[in-house]
Amino acid sequence: MAVITQLVQYLAQHATPSNSKKLALSLFLLILYKYRSHAVGTRPRRDLKEPRALPLVGHLFTLSTIPGPEVIAFYEKMHNEFGPVWSVSLPGIGRMIQGDSPELVEHVLKTNFLSYGKGPILKYTMYDLFGEGIFQVDGPEWRFQRKLASHIFNVKAFKEYVSEVFVNEGHKVIDYLGKAADQGTIVDFHQLMMHYTLDSFGAVSFGESFGCLDNIEHEVPFAAAFDDLTTICTERLVDPAWQIRERLTSVGAKAQYDKNLIAQHAYGIMERRRKEDGHQGNSKKKDLLDWFLEAKDDEGNPLPDAMIKDVILNFTIAGRDTTAQALSWMFYLLLRTESDPEVRQRLEQEVDEVLQGKEPTYDTHKQQKYAEACLYEGLRLYPVVPRNMKYCLKDDVLPDGTKIYKGDFFSWSSYVMGRSTAIWGPDAREYKPERWINTEKPSQGKFNSFHAGPRVCLGQQFATIEALTLIGMVLSNFSLELVYPGREPAYGSSVTMPMADGLPVRIHRRTNVPLSDV
Repeated sequence: MAVITQLVQYLAQHATPSNSKKLALSLFLLILYKYRSHAVGTRPRRDLKEPRALPLVGHLFTLSTIPGPEVIAFYEKMHNEFGPVWSVSLPGIGRMIQGDSPELVEHVLKTNFLSYGKGPILKYTMYDLFGEGIFQVDGPEWRFQRKLASHIFNVKAFKEYVSEVFVNEGHKVIDYLGKAADQGTIVDFHQLMMHYTLDSFGAVSFGESFGCLDNIEHEVPFAAAFDDLTTICTERLVDPAWQIRERLTSVGAKAQYDKNLIAQHAYGIMERRRKEDGHQGNSKKKDLLDWFLEAKDDEGNPLPDAMIKDVILNFTIAGRDTTAQALSWMFYLLLRTESDPEVRQRLEQEVDEVLQGKEPTYDTHKQQKYAEACLYEGLRLYPVVPRNMKYCLKDDVLPDGTKIYKGDFFSWSSYVMGRSTAIWGPDAREYKPERWINTEKPSQGKFNSFHAGPRVCLGQQFATIEALTLIGMVLSNFSLELVYPGREPAYGSSVTMPMADGLPVRIHRRTNVPLSDV
């Protein structure tokens, strides 16, 4: 770019009315030639494989014309064509180097953690959703939020969550499924799981349920706005002109409306908590909201409400989408046409033997080894965050010798890696929970559905216990049947992996349920 700048300055000095058009054309042709195979503002990388690019715009049209739900299929196609390492360039965004191998992912997320961060573009495009929350920040701000949040992720708290929250909310799910079984109605299991996890996380972290399970058929405005804003922000990632597009269409107004609605809800949670604290004193146990309301900054001042609002929103998407989607995809894999019926039978048998008709507890989840294997195998094939990226803060060389320069993005797809035969063997695309039983735990680079390195998911055990609680309660009472067992659910357009049209199921009461001895 420095050479182009110097040429522009030179031409400006020597341009005359008679030669200005020729000089402008010459400059344009020079720029066209310089960026004939990559986007403006990026350097050529002939050492990297990449799909065919256009002059000046690089791969802008290639990516921006792919419907959101089909982006993952594009990543898998590129992996099959080019291997684990390939690249694209986008004007206004830069070069993205894809590295779908355990060694590369572990290098970026763990070994050389300090050389990579979120980057300005990711922060800017996702700011309306995440603000200055833990998903957006690096360095001291990230460490501060993570340290405070870690107080609610411990064994003592987990034991309370199972009995006081997960089981209580689970009973609402069981009641709803029971009515559906008796009436023969079809249930959107995916939406039901989103309600269950949102209410559970709200009760655990903010001391109040979002009320989703109180009236399951009724749309919760906060949840709907949250989903809509997530989709809008996700689409910005491959559109350098998203600001113009949103100003010229109704999308901009919709984004602002959703942003204001979810912010008001978060501020309302804080206001209600402050009023409650004035009456309850210090008798109740601390939750996530308490830790942030009581925290002080480096100068001893309370944290601003705007920051706490961002904390609420960041942890809400983490607490709702991850477990709900993991459960939904797991049940789809269990019930689809090509499923091995022995997997479902073995899972039901374990549930019966462990729970024996009783409610789940913190101790029973430790015995649900096969249920955990079913959950993690589902996450391998359908990771909640199917693709991710990091911004390179200083020049680096990846373990395979690939150079990555400051300002480039390193990206990877947990979805693609989970289906790679080079990583998981010839049966990589098959759903086999047995691969998690009595085997060595895979490295964080290989199985990165919970991220890796210092930023590995704080709530992994929380999510696992919540999911196993629900699995046990559902399968103790019901058998589920997919309405469309031969059809893979379509993916929604999001940073996570929701089912666009839900997961319609029929519910049947089990007739061979073991009776409790109490």
